[in-house]
Amino acid sequence: MQLFTPKGFLQVGGGILVLVAILGYVGIIGPTPENSLFGSFWYFDNVENIAHLVLGVVALGAAFWLGSELQKPLVIVVGVVAVLVGLWSLVISTSLLGANLENPADSVLHLVIGAWALYAGLGKQGSGGMM
Repeated sequence: MQLFTPKGFLQVGGGILVLVAILGYVGIIGPTPENSLFGSFWYFDNVENIAHLVLGVVALGAAFWLGSELQKPLVIVVGVVAVLVGLWSLVISTSLLGANLENPADSVLHLVIGAWALYAGLGKQGSGGMM
């Protein structure tokens, strides 16, 4: 598996999202600042945990059940949305659809994920890769 392909992004990113959701629920990185290893600097509330879990499961399902012709546009859409969420939390508000977006930690995370997704979706298939 290559990390910088649509399928690799969906597999690794989906797995990370599911893990982050679980850690947020069980009191390691959320759901409150008091329960996070990072305190109020960075934690994942339950709205974020639900979003991460749903997105992670969908990403993993897409990695295994969708063909590459559908994975690529899906990853590009995820990249655009992640960049927009990152910019939203930097420029407009630290709240989005009931989720608390800590700034700058969540902003940077969303921008990095968005860049990774766009690179994976728009890059040459099969070139490079870290895994």
